[in-house]
Amino acid sequence: MEVLKKINIVRFEDGNQVPKEDIVILESRVNFYLNGEKIISTMCIPQDEDAHMVGFLLSEGVIDGVGDITSLEVRNSGLEVWMEARSNQKNLINLYKEKTLVSGCGGGITGNTGNQIEIEFNASDLRIEGGWILEHVKRFYQESELYLQTGCVHKAMLLFANGEFLESEDIGRHNAIDKVCGKARLKEKDPNEGILIVSGRLSSEMVTKAVMHRIPIVVSRTAPTFLGVKTAQMHGITLCGFARGKNMNIYTHPSRILF
Repeated sequence: MEVLKKINIVRFEDGNQVPKEDIVILESRVNFYLNGEKIISTMCIPQDEDAHMVGFLLSEGVIDGVGDITSLEVRNSGLEVWMEARSNQKNLINLYKEKTLVSGCGGGITGNTGNQIEIEFNASDLRIEGGWILEHVKRFYQESELYLQTGCVHKAMLLFANGEFLESEDIGRHNAIDKVCGKARLKEKDPNEGILIVSGRLSSEMVTKAVMHRIPIVVSRTAPTFLGVKTAQMHGITLCGFARGKNMNIYTHPSRILF
């Protein structure tokens, strides 16, 4: 589906009104169906819809892996995704409720009160040279096609030590992460072996996505929140913010970044 639309606008330019043609992003409601039942509607860019559903259900603990999926189909011109899969019924029922993530190695809490999901502490031995990461952060922003055209999207990239990468863009920060993680799983690549680079701030919800997808290193050009830092610390995530030029702040578990 075409995700860019041209519209006519009036631009205020040096004190004058100037007719212009502009490009804006298409925002659509995409419905997810699991085992014949509609489970959620999400406002997003209608692309990578199958990966989006896979990443979302993994991040919510509704499915444990792509091995649980028996069929996956995008329908209705990209506005519906239908999946048949073995699912965790408890987490499916609690999909819309507040949750607490409990570290399997020390009892850390990273969310609101409510239903608990136990997550093993991320003990990944991944080690990456800091300058190499910063070079990819620079490229990450230079090559964001939809952002350069519209100024209206977020981007997420999974970068692997061999230089391979996957990326996704969406109007929602969370959607972009779900999409790129879903892509990785569908391509049989393990997010636990990668670095997540994101365009948005590192709030607790963003870091929680990394916790659920077992991603050991998360990097952004912008800032973390205090709860984002706390979430990363308790669950073994190396959290890097303000990654710009030759510098970045490492807030948690710095041993994964080589100097």
